[in-house]
Amino acid sequence: MDENTLQFGWFVAEGDSFLPQKLAQSLWSAEQMHGVAVSGLLARTLEHAVVDAGRGDLIPARYQVDLFRPAKMVPTTASATVVREGPRLMLVDAVVQQDGTVVARASGTFLRSSDTPGGTVWGATDRATPPAATAVPPVGEHHVPYFSSDRAWSQKFGEHQNAGRHATWQTAVPIVIGEEMTPFQSVASAADATSMVTNWGSAGIEYINTDINLTLVRRPDGTTIGIRANDHVAVDGIAVGTAEVFDRSGTLGTATVTSMANARRTVDLGGEENPVQAPPGV
Repeated sequence: MDENTLQFGWFVAEGDSFLPQKLAQSLWSAEQMHGVAVSGLLARTLEHAVVDAGRGDLIPARYQVDLFRPAKMVPTTASATVVREGPRLMLVDAVVQQDGTVVARASGTFLRSSDTPGGTVWGATDRATPPAATAVPPVGEHHVPYFSSDRAWSQKFGEHQNAGRHATWQTAVPIVIGEEMTPFQSVASAADATSMVTNWGSAGIEYINTDINLTLVRRPDGTTIGIRANDHVAVDGIAVGTAEVFDRSGTLGTATVTSMANARRTVDLGGEENPVQAPPGV
């Protein structure tokens, strides 16, 4: 990650607290943090607990977040608890608190890798592909997120407000200013964009996600992550979106979000072309 990238991020660390920066503002409200920042802080907290336990041999395999209260733009704390540790796994919980109240929680399952069995199992063959390397900044260099839909990959948000199959390609913003991002922190924070690619349609983003569920078979190959919508199902104002998570090395997992209709506060990106810091999530 280049040195300039480390000069911005979602939070500034101040003692045991994290102070949200302007980049962390949600599109739903200027007083509210978006899920990318919240998820990134939770992932950082989980990963630090695993590293502190000396279990760097474990792979982050499942990451689940509940976003049950709006996280505000106020000083924030985060803490983790080891629920279970064994030779092949470690289960860790984390919470984010504001003014003494828990606003989001996460759990992570970290597994020890081993040899893959020899049997053949069915798997999908229609895999997502990143934009051409010549069409986007070098891997690791921060950039406004790219999207594809009914239109080809571009950073012009207005082009992608349609009913097509959405995908995004983005380099994760540092969680804490001055800290290097890890691959897990990158994919865990970017996973909130699953809501964007699965809920973005011809009228804008009309659903707000209440959770993030991420499953991985390996760590990403860096801090640049792709997410492509696989499905969107909605009935009576409740929606479920499923997406494929990928990088330059291929598919590494899936992500799902459960969302509620929020049409009165629709995020309309139809007029956006190429903002200085386009939102990687909502």
